Amino acid sequence: MLLGKTRHFSDFVIFGLRVFGVYAVLVYGNNCGQSEYQSASGECCPMCNIGSVVFRDCEGDTSTTCIPCGINTYMNKPSGLYRCFLCKTCDHVQGLIITQDCTTIQNTVCGILEGYYCKDYRDGECTFALKHRKCQPGQEIKVAGTKNTDTVCEACPSGFYSPLGVNCTKWTDCSVKDEDVDKEGSSVNDVTCKPKRRERYSLIAAVLVAITFVLFFKLKCDSKETKREVTKGGYVNYREAVNTL
Repeated sequence: MLLGKTRHFSDFVIFGLRVFGVYAVLVYGNNCGQSEYQSASGECCPMCNIGSVVFRDCEGDTSTTCIPCGINTYMNKPSGLYRCFLCKTCDHVQGLIITQDCTTIQNTVCGILEGYYCKDYRDGECTFALKHRKCQPGQEIKVAGTKNTDTVCEACPSGFYSPLGVNCTKWTDCSVKDEDVDKEGSSVNDVTCKPKRRERYSLIAAVLVAITFVLFFKLKCDSKETKREVTKGGYVNYREAVNTL
């Protein structure tokens, strides 16, 4: 029983020391200035400036030893940290592009690739972007995509077509060109026109040819009749025949 009481007392003492230790650290830490940090030994040491981190804590009369951040790392605020932050990457696969390179005092700034829109924002910055939707043939762009919104597509109305999915264009009116429709249009293809059939003009040409042939035949017959009269009536009759023509 004595052993049990001893263990209970030891646990209580350890618990009290832990609580007191945490309390002491908190109180001591609060006594450090705004430009100081609390070292592992409990001293208030001067913070390192932006672009650098702690290499060795202060001790006695010796101040904090700082080292600059290396390649692809940064520190954007005064601190008592021992390691710089890693610079983030702007991955093209995620629709991002570097708009400002990382420095020892500032992280990389990513932008959105042309033709993409942001799908996920974190801390006011885009972390993932998707490519704008491409409208299909037979559709047109109703609202163009932006850096924050996707493209909105709309089907072409009747009588219009869009082979590339950009703009809807009205079908060609064949009658304006004095032509006939050869193939009807669709939402993807335009109307195909063809020249009108020239039946009327062909008929007129045939009639003219027939009239010409009849006149030629009649003149030829009249000419033969005149020659007969000249042969029978002599010179006088020939003169008269000529005058009668």
